[in-house]
Amino acid sequence: MVRGMARLARLAGAVVLLVLAAIVVVRAVQAVLDPDLAPWHRLAPSEASAEEIAAMDWAGWLAREDAVFAEVRAMSEGLAPEYRTPENRYNPESPLYPPGFAVDWNRSFTLEPEGAPRGAVVLAHGLTDAPFSLRHLAELYRDHGFVVVAPRMPGHGTTPGGLEAAVWPEWMATVRLAAREAAARAGAEAPLHVVGYSNGGALVTKYTLEALRDPDLPRPDRVVLFSPMIGLTRFAAFAGVAGLPAVLPGFVRAAWLDLIPEFNPFKYNSFPVQAAVQSHRLTRALQGDLETARRDGTIAGMPPVLAFQSAIDATVVAAAVERELFQRLPENGSELVLVDVNRAAVLAPLFSASASVAAASLLPEPPRNWRSSVIAAAGPGDPQAVAEIVEAGATEAAREPLGVEYPRDIFSLSHVALPFPPDDGLYGFAPDPADDFGIRIGVLAGRGEAGVVSVGPATFQRLYANPFYEQMEARIAAAIEADAR
Repeated sequence: MVRGMARLARLAGAVVLLVLAAIVVVRAVQAVLDPDLAPWHRLAPSEASAEEIAAMDWAGWLAREDAVFAEVRAMSEGLAPEYRTPENRYNPESPLYPPGFAVDWNRSFTLEPEGAPRGAVVLAHGLTDAPFSLRHLAELYRDHGFVVVAPRMPGHGTTPGGLEAAVWPEWMATVRLAAREAAARAGAEAPLHVVGYSNGGALVTKYTLEALRDPDLPRPDRVVLFSPMIGLTRFAAFAGVAGLPAVLPGFVRAAWLDLIPEFNPFKYNSFPVQAAVQSHRLTRALQGDLETARRDGTIAGMPPVLAFQSAIDATVVAAAVERELFQRLPENGSELVLVDVNRAAVLAPLFSASASVAAASLLPEPPRNWRSSVIAAAGPGDPQAVAEIVEAGATEAAREPLGVEYPRDIFSLSHVALPFPPDDGLYGFAPDPADDFGIRIGVLAGRGEAGVVSVGPATFQRLYANPFYEQMEARIAAAIEADAR
């Protein structure tokens, strides 16, 4: 039996090596076929290290950020004629050029309420993203009397090449800096919220666990998460292997999983292998902290968590939100809000078997320590949206009409959609004409012949805004008011 087990182990090892070799070969071939690297892929601006950020105050952070964006501006001003195209966000003559807008939402920002602050909030954006993605939530918090601190994570908002140099401890150091600044502006006794979107969700959750152990860190009173990156798909673990050919001359493009024109003014389209590696390391570190907190009992001090998650998510493992985070939480008033697929959608007859049971498969049987809300269409022929709510400790669900329809042309939400209202000027499917950023990504609908457009069809298919944003905003506003009182 021992010999048989040894043979199986050797066979499994050989299979793994063959798979890894296949990944390397495929990536090498792809690197040869990929387009050449552009100046924004090669430039990695001089961001501060984690140690430098730890020693900074907010004014120092903004001064360093000014220097970083000066490097990007110099690159843009020196672009060769072939790069000066209208769809290039780095072209100073392009309608997509971020410094040309009234506000460059790639930059860190703060908002102050009228009158004395009732609280403070730190907003952490996602991977390849920018503070732009949380601007609507920033306005919500400001309007409810909270000081807002929204930092730009190192490597973001500048050039995709910046993500080749950034490491996750720098992002964590930035969240700590923002929390110090938020607490200083609002006062030590004011409630502190931390809000994280995607990769930012991992960052603020990890920060909260750190604050439970470190009395020198301002302790959050509530955690709000959108599509949190608590767990990544299996490919993320092998992302580093995919970039191995890049060490060889002529295969430098293998260091990039995507090389796509940069037409989005506030999010990178190109994606380096290093970014996937760092996110994977961050989620592994977070999962380790969560398990440690469970074992030693520190998790008992965790503040309430309000999380919003699409049941269908191609970027993160949706099940990890419940399995790695909510399953460990004490009964502290936490809530998980899931948005199910739309069974009243035009495309509902084409749903896969797994999609049809997506939300149900993410929730364990009640009773649970936390409240669950599943947003869905009322039925296959009824687009009226309802929330199926199971209170903490209960076993039966109550149905609550939401007063809106689940649009029939939307078959599910997506990872990227949750923090954007339908009228967002860039991502909304009903954009506000006054909110103009040179392109309306949320209303793009691609129909024509293959090979015409320089980006893949997934760009036109993915949902970028949330039809239930108003309902989610109301839920957050209620939490703000409860904590402020």
